[in-house]
Amino acid sequence: MGLDDKIRNAAEKVAGKVKEGIGEATDNERLQAEGRTDQAKADVKDAGENVKDAFTK
Repeated sequence: MGLDDKIRNAAEKVAGKVKEGIGEATDNERLQAEGRTDQAKADVKDAGENVKDAFTK
């Protein structure tokens, strides 16, 4: 997994956490759900990159 992919996924995860936190602070369930979704997407991308790395080594 390239460093740029790791940074991009980490940024997406942080953005999701921020979005979820803002949703909690404003009692906005849609924003909370979007934040959790963004975090899950970043986790899936990380897992996919890890699998790809395992097969290239």
